[in-house]
Amino acid sequence: MDVVLINPCDENAVKNCLGFKVPPLNLMYLAAALEKASMSVKILDDDIMQMGVDKVTKLVSKLNPQVVGLTASTSNIKKALKYTETVKKVLPDSLTMIGGPHTTFRPTETLKENESVDVVVIGEGEETVVDLADKHDRFGMEKLFDVKGIAYRDTENRNNGENRIRLTEPRPLIQDLDSLPFPARHLVPFDAYGVSKDQEGDMITSRGCVYNCGYCSSSLIMGKKFRSRSPENVVDEVEELVSKYKINNIAFLDDTFMMNKRRAGAIADEIKSRGLDVSYVASSRVDMVNKDLLTNLKSSGMSTLYYGVESGSQRVLDLMKKGITLKQAEDAVKAAKSAGLKVLTSFILGFPGETAEEIDQTINFSMKLDADYSQYSILTPFPGTAIYHQLKEKDLIDTENWDKYTVLKSVIKYEDIGLSKKFVENKLAKAYFKFYSRPKYLLKHKYMFKVMAETILRSFVIPKFKGGTGKGWYQTLESQIP
Repeated sequence: MDVVLINPCDENAVKNCLGFKVPPLNLMYLAAALEKASMSVKILDDDIMQMGVDKVTKLVSKLNPQVVGLTASTSNIKKALKYTETVKKVLPDSLTMIGGPHTTFRPTETLKENESVDVVVIGEGEETVVDLADKHDRFGMEKLFDVKGIAYRDTENRNNGENRIRLTEPRPLIQDLDSLPFPARHLVPFDAYGVSKDQEGDMITSRGCVYNCGYCSSSLIMGKKFRSRSPENVVDEVEELVSKYKINNIAFLDDTFMMNKRRAGAIADEIKSRGLDVSYVASSRVDMVNKDLLTNLKSSGMSTLYYGVESGSQRVLDLMKKGITLKQAEDAVKAAKSAGLKVLTSFILGFPGETAEEIDQTINFSMKLDADYSQYSILTPFPGTAIYHQLKEKDLIDTENWDKYTVLKSVIKYEDIGLSKKFVENKLAKAYFKFYSRPKYLLKHKYMFKVMAETILRSFVIPKFKGGTGKGWYQTLESQIP
């Protein structure tokens, strides 16, 4: 085995209470790139297996790969590093690498804090992991300085007491996204996720963001230039999802799907011209839509549109550097509804400088927009974001215990800026309750009774889920290893 990629168990509170599990799209992209380069690769998704670190390590040791890679978000970085620690003990000669948004912005710190990690992949990973696996296979650790886009521990002079961390030259972003193979969905137990034609298959049709929202790091990872796949290439993947995986509900996970309106319209036209019966979700800024475009997208199968509104206060929107107005948000929601689309709006509470009155304005504005769904979170200063650096400079970050960076808990010293942690967390609970418990809303969305009941049961009644439905897949895999 050349490469094993591990998706660590993620104990994200929101995802777990809703029973929401999806295949790891990022690892499937990396695996597809490795397979295209004629390397053998396996994906072990412990988020669905729920086997735990020790059992996963035992399986990895049987596979005996040259390279072991992990992905990690900020909230599960500590969990991810436990896998590298146990893997390194049983396979000391394997190269351990880790990537994702958290380690992209803290490559040196990651290597200093955990000696079981050999390499941090910085930013976009497809070309980097192929180059890394190839050079490690041919030269061991000797030629890693030639691999662009990584940080690594230089062990060449370890005997002399030196163990320096080196950052290589940044890797240019991939310009031709059509050149990337489709995600290697065949390497995960697809049926175990409960994915069917009634649920969603995730896709990414573009990368990069030209905006500067202070709470977001997307443009710093994927670049400030908008890069996109061609409509034909996008719909080729849609067709694969429909024909091969029997998926008819699709979620386009792009930051700015509507950035190029002509391309978005062309994707709709291509779906219709092929006669594909699909339903899909996409996101947009509120200043990027118009009625004609939304009507065309609706006719091709779009069911729901996600808007990142973020605040009901114009002053706070300006603090966030969001670059939109409240009027644009109202017009965008109305345009989507008039096109027959469902609408999901998102909001951030507790942005530094926001007052208690402005938090209430946001909650009230969310109800005024009257979207079909509304999502709320507490401002979380993730590493790499502008707000993280601003708060760090002013000593306003209360903890860097990354386990708490779930967007449901306060990690800022709110007491120093006129609020309190308890106040902000209570406002988050109030926002959800106030939006979803309205009699008028529940009469219109009767199915939400069931959703709310299931959420309460999963959160407070049903014992924590212990067994992963993907275990059968991996037991079969284990039995096939000599």
